[in-house]
Amino acid sequence: MCAKLNAAMRVLYLYKDYYPVLGGIENHIKMLAEGVRARGVDAQVLVTNTANRTAQEIIEGVPVLKTARQINVSSAPVSLPLFPAVRKLEVDIDIAHLHMPYPPGELAQLLLGRSRRLVATYHSDIVRQRVLGALYRPFLWQVLRRATLIAVSNPVYIQDSPFLRRNAEKCRVIHFGVDLARFALTPDVAQQAAAWQARYAGKPLLLFVGRLRHYKGVNALIDAMRQVEGAHALIVGIGPMALAWHEQAQTAGVTDRITFLGEVSDVDVLALYHAASVFVLPSTNRAETLGIVQLEAMACRLPLICTELGTGTSYVNQHGVTGLVVPPNDPAALAAAIQRLVADPALRTTMGAAGRQRVEQDFARDVMLDRVLAFYREALEQ
Repeated sequence: MCAKLNAAMRVLYLYKDYYPVLGGIENHIKMLAEGVRARGVDAQVLVTNTANRTAQEIIEGVPVLKTARQINVSSAPVSLPLFPAVRKLEVDIDIAHLHMPYPPGELAQLLLGRSRRLVATYHSDIVRQRVLGALYRPFLWQVLRRATLIAVSNPVYIQDSPFLRRNAEKCRVIHFGVDLARFALTPDVAQQAAAWQARYAGKPLLLFVGRLRHYKGVNALIDAMRQVEGAHALIVGIGPMALAWHEQAQTAGVTDRITFLGEVSDVDVLALYHAASVFVLPSTNRAETLGIVQLEAMACRLPLICTELGTGTSYVNQHGVTGLVVPPNDPAALAAAIQRLVADPALRTTMGAAGRQRVEQDFARDVMLDRVLAFYREALEQ
């Protein structure tokens, strides 16, 4: 019945990257596109390519157009073919679903978009790039004004962001979803997790997963590890800060306590979630609005340590329940939280179980898809 209700709906997702580029937003869009297609929606994706050529692909059943990328401006890829592609693809599209911020995509939508309805998922303010932020701000207001509805991952951010506060009546909270089946501890995953633990002599493992960007706070974790003995931190991900943070770890003398694993396969990430003792998200500013990786870690019964940013990080990770919350840019506080959890296996088990329960109740994939489809129907009815 649900598939029949959705069968006439056509949705176009717009962002800068898509799988196999790895990242929280990229993974979220992939889950959305695959999920709504399974429920009868005609969904497709428009992003930029990682190379200067345009390619049409079918990825896990989802039509994806990747337009040629010419340059990158402050981590925002610019693709001139993206603009006519928006105009062409939005013929007979019911819902154009922007994922923000991506200024070129939003500008293309303002100039050339012609879908029946425009909706947006607002992931983050532009925090660090002041010049880009100033240039982008007028377009941002226009996009939010034009959007019929705005999806936000948590209620905290609606009040925290000055852009969302002025559009609060359009905002709808739609939690990011986790495919719980993907994070099951199968015998094969357990075997691989044990191998990772053995590789580090059975020490408690601290895990970070994410793009190595300025706001992720790995620098604070490196400094904290100078005060942490008997545990080993594993850093999964690549990004523009990789070289600087490698050099910082060498200067700090903690290369025997930290390993940068780079980009690893999905299979290894899953094994690492189950091998670790604690998941750490030490982000340093409001560019981190939630941390989807926190949900993935909770699905694997990992206790969390995150920072209080006034966004959604501590909305997901409830202090004293699913983990610990510390101030940002405070290596001493971060080290103390790590030491507390490393020293108390029973507390880790209790918090890990609470995290798993929270994900099952509030952040499951099917719950998210239900809310997204209701969000689309509400937009079409307005």
